[in-house]
Amino acid sequence: MRDYTTQMEAAKREIITPQMARVAEKEGLPAEQVRKLVATGQVVIPANKNHRSLDPQGIGRGLRTKINVNLGISRDCSDIDLELEKVQKAIELKADSIMDLSSYGETSFFRKKLIELASVMVGTVPIYDAVGFHMKELSEITADELFDVAAEHARSGVDFMTIHAGITRSTMEHFKRTERQTGIVSRGGSLLYAWMEETGKENPFYENFDKLLEICKEYDVVLSLGDGLRPGSIHDATDGAQIAELIVLGELTKRAWAESVQVMIEGPGHMAINEIAPNVLLAKKLCHGAPFYVLGPLVTDVAPGYDHITSAIGGAVAAAAGADFLCYVTPAEHLRLPTLEDMKEGIMAARIAAHAADIAKGCKQAREWDWQMSEARAELDWERQFQLAMDPEKARRYRQESSPQDADSCTMCGHMCSLRNMKRIREGKRVQLACN
Repeated sequence: MRDYTTQMEAAKREIITPQMARVAEKEGLPAEQVRKLVATGQVVIPANKNHRSLDPQGIGRGLRTKINVNLGISRDCSDIDLELEKVQKAIELKADSIMDLSSYGETSFFRKKLIELASVMVGTVPIYDAVGFHMKELSEITADELFDVAAEHARSGVDFMTIHAGITRSTMEHFKRTERQTGIVSRGGSLLYAWMEETGKENPFYENFDKLLEICKEYDVVLSLGDGLRPGSIHDATDGAQIAELIVLGELTKRAWAESVQVMIEGPGHMAINEIAPNVLLAKKLCHGAPFYVLGPLVTDVAPGYDHITSAIGGAVAAAAGADFLCYVTPAEHLRLPTLEDMKEGIMAARIAAHAADIAKGCKQAREWDWQMSEARAELDWERQFQLAMDPEKARRYRQESSPQDADSCTMCGHMCSLRNMKRIREGKRVQLACN
């Protein structure tokens, strides 16, 4: 029986929890170093005490960049079996986290099955579920009923919850004075904005923030402070509304830490590539070094069907600049619910972005992986290259689909392969290019 309520409380009391020890083992770090980072809020370990199947991960400073996959059922796509198939595939493809964004139908049943199945972190956005949970129109839902949904998600075993507590009546005024091209694109942010406008009341998650902290403490849920005013186009990036909300999130972070509740900060969105690093620096500064979780950012708005690429570009820049957690984007972004294949493309793009950033950050494990691949490539050891590949299945299939005449080359260069010829020279063999 543990004698602490949250990972952060244990860390402050100089207790190394089993979850901290596991994260340290995965990251190749001393457990005491992980404990200190959790104690100061620089690292979070999302590990709800009711998530029995979880293999814990850490998110934050000095750790490998993690990636999240979004899925869930909706009014138009309510096939639970298909979404559970996606869950299994996402875990197989080494996603670190799954966010259930379900908004319609048997959401409680799906969430229960997801948490039972998932060895990875699970997150939700409770306000997405509020209308279906209470079977009421948004404006008819009371503040207490919004908290009921958050409490139910926490009780079910969710490891982190996105709560848009920074969109307040004050930050709404900043938004109204800002000439935005795309308005509010955050689904949760727009729902709370509508609720506040229709009821004339303050955001209950901001007004009763201590009540939210009590829920998080009871189940050891990480509070992911959502960016309800994030930019939905590169034109809207780094405007007054976005920054005003970020200032509020920094204030809420300190309040959460005072109660030993772990916090992540969510970030943009859509953003020109030259603005990404300054935004990461600003978010880290205003939010006191709390782990930073970004959607993308997408670096251009003109590539529907390829937004996994625009996102990966932005994600690599953001993570290299200090972002800790990347939310994947699929080719279907802005177009439709992603298919299984869309999900795979999104995961691989995000994993590449995260790994590229980890190399830039000096992550020892990332550098070692690339070293081993380059060694295998120099030796023309194809089987070893397949084993080390981020997507072994695809690498092997490409090789098999176009077999070379000689096994020590590929069909691109053949006998002119530089690695093949350098290897032959090192071995004292002749380089023969004109032979049949």
